[in-house]
Amino acid sequence: MSGFESLMGTTPGVFIGITLIFMGGCSFMTGQALASTWRPAWHAFPYTLLLGCGDRFLVFALFQGNLFSPAGYVIDTIILLAVTLVAYRITRARQMATQYPWLYERAGLFGWKDRGGA
Repeated sequence: MSGFESLMGTTPGVFIGITLIFMGGCSFMTGQALASTWRPAWHAFPYTLLLGCGDRFLVFALFQGNLFSPAGYVIDTIILLAVTLVAYRITRARQMATQYPWLYERAGLFGWKDRGGA
């Protein structure tokens, strides 16, 4: 067993497929849903903890990975949290610029700024 497998409890291919692609997509949609329903950003933390549990279970159930790998869970959850927060911020920036066009305009991918000249 390689160092990656002993740390993460699974192979690199399973990590890429399940954690990054599949659960990363779920995390992205979670961030979008939180932002579009005007929930605060801290709501991403409990949802991401649950997504991390789901990720570990899928790795275990489908690919015989280690279900109780604390390091694997923490690393997976941190990655999923980052994806969730990025999606949240992108969605919130779009939302502010489209819902309040007389007040704000887009300022890059993650932000918005005052229109000035009220």
